[in-house]
Amino acid sequence: MTGGAKRAAAIGLALGLAAVAAAQARPIVLRTSTALDGRGHVLHDAAIVIEHGKILRVGEAGDGGGRVYDLRGLTVMPGWIDVHEHISWHFGPDGKLAGAGVGKGETPEQAYLAMAANAWATLEAGFTTIQSVGAPADGPLRDAIARGEIPGPRILTALRPLVGRGEKTGTPEQIRRFVDEDKAMGADLIKIFASSSIRDGGRPTLSPAQLTAACQEAKRDGLRTLVHAYGPAVEEAVEAGCGEIEHGMLMPLGDLRLMAARHVYFDPQAGLVFQNYFDNEARYLGSGGYTSAGFAAMRRVWPQDLAMIRAALATPGLQIVFGTDAVAGAFGHQAEEFVARVEKVGMSPMRALESAQGVAAASLGMEDQIGALAPGLDADIIAVEGDPLRDITAVRRVAFVMKGGVIYKNWAGQAGSGE
Repeated sequence: MTGGAKRAAAIGLALGLAAVAAAQARPIVLRTSTALDGRGHVLHDAAIVIEHGKILRVGEAGDGGGRVYDLRGLTVMPGWIDVHEHISWHFGPDGKLAGAGVGKGETPEQAYLAMAANAWATLEAGFTTIQSVGAPADGPLRDAIARGEIPGPRILTALRPLVGRGEKTGTPEQIRRFVDEDKAMGADLIKIFASSSIRDGGRPTLSPAQLTAACQEAKRDGLRTLVHAYGPAVEEAVEAGCGEIEHGMLMPLGDLRLMAARHVYFDPQAGLVFQNYFDNEARYLGSGGYTSAGFAAMRRVWPQDLAMIRAALATPGLQIVFGTDAVAGAFGHQAEEFVARVEKVGMSPMRALESAQGVAAASLGMEDQIGALAPGLDADIIAVEGDPLRDITAVRRVAFVMKGGVIYKNWAGQAGSGE
């Protein structure tokens, strides 16, 4: 494609999205037979009225006005929220991992199109908000979606991870400066590596002083913290005042009670990230730290991970959020994590769904904007074929996607006339 053709295609897409938004600016009514409100309640025969991208009211089925979309026979609910993704990761033209930027033998145009494809696949799969944690490429993608230039989920990003090594992040003072710089760059949160990869044994990589500097400075800057932690690093991160723990394998189970007592969110992964790695092992091997020994380590720890998540589910007061750790190969399939949580560790379907709705929204500090079917919230609404409370695999069959009042997917049929 020539440069002129690319510009024309980009302009056409932007104009198309603008036209869709304009057409849907007038009130919309979604008729439903079964709806989950994202906060643990089931609504029957409700009409959801949307205006200017917000939910105006949720009422009886006869509640009219505006253009009507009939979603009866589907299960309607708030759009899903994934608090841990790597949206810019992709495979290059050679089929191998290209990472989060421009890969070997890849043009910038190929990389950016792959990232845009990840965003579209994610939105089409029912995820209207994600947190990508993170890479510099996430920022331009976030901003392009926010401007309506390309379709995709609402993105929050860390822009770059804090790894606590090297000349810029070795001392607590250097770490505080790093956090301040990240804030100035436009980061939505701070992603902290307190442990090495599980493929390398999950050893602690930050001292308690370093963790405390990072999490306390983030609080002063008004930013949330999300910590990649295994084993003893979990307790250290909680004691440092960090806000969310990712993964958590190899930790003493008493740390689950500590997280609950300190109101720290916990995001374990039950299935998608492991299965995606194993399905795409040949495409990852030889890139970065992906070795045969590393894949063998992941296979060994997966059963331990599932046992840890079962213990987490039984821990009173522990807030478990939904994060897939989606990387190259996983986009469009993130809902498989719901299936794994229900089928592999016994999470109830309602709790699994809420972990990606009201609970996830609260973890982002956005419960007054997204995560529920309630007046005043953004009209991020999806519908699936079937009843996920009876058969969790219904999450694979997303038939309708609306984000901010704009419909991006509608397999449920055409809209009817206004009432």
